[in-house]
Amino acid sequence: MVNTRKGSNKLTEKESEIMSMLWREGPMSVRQMLERYPDPKPHFNTVSTTVRILEDKGYVSHEAVGNTFRYFAVADMADFRERSFTQLVKNYFNNSYTSVVSALVRDEKISVDELKEIIRMIEDGGPED
Repeated sequence: MVNTRKGSNKLTEKESEIMSMLWREGPMSVRQMLERYPDPKPHFNTVSTTVRILEDKGYVSHEAVGNTFRYFAVADMADFRERSFTQLVKNYFNNSYTSVVSALVRDEKISVDELKEIIRMIEDGGPED
């Protein structure tokens, strides 16, 4: 369970970037995180402060490795994905998943073949592993 001592369980854009790195690449130091940012890179202190905020919120923890810390995600990406998607649908699509799919089709983000594949997966009881 995530500890949200600081209040909001929502992630800022900077927090999301760091969480994505940790979910995607696993434990790393602040210096290693900085190496993964495109130019212009944020300042070391900015990333370090953001990581400490995430740790205070209970989303990240650390272990000592020599004279530095290696940070790792303790929050589950699937929980954030589900919560974020639910908020997106609620806030921008009037809580209608049909509107989401319609927007994807209208904006050509999903093809008819992909929709047919989704329908097939639903009829078959779920996605293939």
